[in-house]
Amino acid sequence: MKKKSSAPPKGAKKGKNFPLSKDPFFSSESRKRRKIVDDEIESGESDEDNGLVGVEDEEFEEETVDEKRKRVAVEYLEKIREIANREKERGDEEKDEDESDDEGEKDSLVAQILQQEQLEDSGRLRREIASRVQKPVAKDEFQFLIKHRQSVTAVALSEDDLKGFSSSKDGTILHWDVESGKGEKYQWPSDEVLRLHGAKDPQGRATKHSKVTLSLAVSSDGRYLASGGLDRHVHIWDTRTREHIQAFPGHRGPVSCLTFRQGTSELFSGSYDRTVKIWNVDDRAYINTLFGHQSEVLAIDCLRKERLLTVGRDRSMQLWKVPEESRLVFRAPASSLESCCFISNDEFLSGSDDGSIELWTVLKKKPVFIVRNAHSSSSSSTNLELKENGVIPNGCMGNGDTNHNTSHNLSAYSWISSVSVCRNSDLAASGAGNGSVRLWALTSDKKDVRPLYDLPLVGFVNSLTFANSGRFVVAGVGQEPRLGRWGRIPAARNGVAVHPLKLS
Repeated sequence: MKKKSSAPPKGAKKGKNFPLSKDPFFSSESRKRRKIVDDEIESGESDEDNGLVGVEDEEFEEETVDEKRKRVAVEYLEKIREIANREKERGDEEKDEDESDDEGEKDSLVAQILQQEQLEDSGRLRREIASRVQKPVAKDEFQFLIKHRQSVTAVALSEDDLKGFSSSKDGTILHWDVESGKGEKYQWPSDEVLRLHGAKDPQGRATKHSKVTLSLAVSSDGRYLASGGLDRHVHIWDTRTREHIQAFPGHRGPVSCLTFRQGTSELFSGSYDRTVKIWNVDDRAYINTLFGHQSEVLAIDCLRKERLLTVGRDRSMQLWKVPEESRLVFRAPASSLESCCFISNDEFLSGSDDGSIELWTVLKKKPVFIVRNAHSSSSSSTNLELKENGVIPNGCMGNGDTNHNTSHNLSAYSWISSVSVCRNSDLAASGAGNGSVRLWALTSDKKDVRPLYDLPLVGFVNSLTFANSGRFVVAGVGQEPRLGRWGRIPAARNGVAVHPLKLS
């Protein structure tokens, strides 16, 4: 039986081969829609030359990935050139040079700025900020920007340090401006909308969806805000419209910590169910689950590299190498690690419930330096005085003659509930319930942690974050700890406080 030959396209002459270039299937022209403002096209231009005019900014959303990458790179390069021009003009106000020399020096400045930013982003270059922090004066103190009805559980800053986000035990999520302090509230959707966005019915003892939020994370591009709490879901919000767009189910316990990988839409969530889950927010998709912790996961952090840092109540800190599907387990001498953060790709900082701050490196499974009793309890009569520059013979740091086995050191008021490091720098901060936030200097050559200044703040400091510029530090404060009610400070204010840092 003979096969019927396919009929030639309309308009093609019989007996001749139809050119493939005229078949729309084989057309290489970009599928991006173009809106033509003028009805006429100038002579000499054709569709193949992309001579269409009137492309509006709204169509950037429909451009291809390569085209968007090129456009963003060109815009970023122009921004760097403007910075280099300003620096060149500032340095050459009293000099007369040839134009060729000016152009060469400008290109050299652009190359230096790009190289320095690349080294800082990769974590291979550490900014020295701690030595530049000036001693706070009486008028420099924490100023409350945002008020919450109950204890603040998490704070987050956008990449440009202009916008902030905070959550509370009362279920509210606020979006506020750092300069003015003007805040706007996120409205929780109805149960029907939550189901449409992927939420499932509550499991276990829960009878309805809880709005208590324990953790927040904002993406590097500032487009997405992720929140997690007692309802065991990871919620995704659009920061531009403050609307709920997705709910990720899957965790079997409260979502206690969240973080985005820098420069991507990849989201990591840690839970009381002892697992860490990976999500892709752009694709609204679940990726993988990481198993390894033997108890609740309490804190999580991630930089640009595909490495994940987690701590939990199983006395371990784990470094996950996501592409290799492997992990390194670090054992802590404390009974529980409450907080953690990256210093660089190879160094980490953690805080524990025995009042200690630990410095770690990837080359050793135990802390290389420990600051014991870093936040003495406010009920203690012992003043914060360091003997012999704070260094004691065993390589750790102590607070005066305080006995590390006393009960008040193990109380909830001295737990290190939060630690933070200014990105790619040697400046760190820690918070507890003893009435102050402490600034620390991290020295990479001696592998130690040295105290800088105390910033008075009454209440449990449940969350800390630095501005990328190092110009201020933000603290989420409450009358109660973030994950429980095993302590209470009635004199504390529930809200978000900001403390400026003057750099020399």
